[in-house]
Amino acid sequence: MQITVAHSPDSDDAFMFYALATGKLDTGGLEFVHVLRDIQSLNEAARRSTYDVTALSIHGYAYVQDRYQLLNSGASMGEGYGPMVVARKAITPEDLEHREVAVPGVQTSAYLALKLYCPQVRTVSMPFDAILNAVRQGEVEAGLLIHEGQLTFGDEGLTEVVNLAQWWSTVTGLPLPLGGNGIRRDMGAALQLRVARLLRESIQYALDHREDALAYAMQYARDLTSSLADRFVGMYVNQRTLDYGDDGRLAVQKFLDMGYEKGIIPHRTKVDFVRDGR
Repeated sequence: MQITVAHSPDSDDAFMFYALATGKLDTGGLEFVHVLRDIQSLNEAARRSTYDVTALSIHGYAYVQDRYQLLNSGASMGEGYGPMVVARKAITPEDLEHREVAVPGVQTSAYLALKLYCPQVRTVSMPFDAILNAVRQGEVEAGLLIHEGQLTFGDEGLTEVVNLAQWWSTVTGLPLPLGGNGIRRDMGAALQLRVARLLRESIQYALDHREDALAYAMQYARDLTSSLADRFVGMYVNQRTLDYGDDGRLAVQKFLDMGYEKGIIPHRTKVDFVRDGR
């Protein structure tokens, strides 16, 4: 049986799925077919139930909760680090509502965090990997960075306006939920649990064989040095990726509740997780 697994072409996702992608695990007859797409494309594809398992923005989950559940493993959480707004020249956070900010898609968690932080901000969408250069070239006044740009913006002469994960932590005392793995509801509970176990085992294998998994992930590191790639992977693939934890699951629900209460998400979201008993 084939299981399609869709995720971003990023070093952290590659690290997470290393064991499954390279045949390190006994899958019991399940064949995992990996599809690489940017996160906004994955959010949109999930509305059509395109993939059996898919990386999702936590914000994007609000629009596919009838089609997918969240797996309890595979989370990307920002604990004091995460999406940030940068600019060529210093902008005070208070002045942000008067600027136009490039964002990596309106269903991303970064976008939701930005709108919670500054509801009046004007945004323009563009591919996530074009934002840093657009800010540097002066095409936009500021940009919302995700992925590796969070570590490299200073090398481009840009300055931080606000770190949204730090803001979120100050307001809620919780980690900022960014991404997760969704699994189709119509697969049935037994198959869901088999897949959930294997995905968790893939993450554990990568953590246990860090050097080999990191070497594999470097092909998706977008010109990061090995030390920066190691740092980036460590930020987003860790023990919390194995299990959201009670506070992580609470953070997901709170994030989406606040999005609804602020009028950003048009409906309440009930988050439920597939947990494999660990």
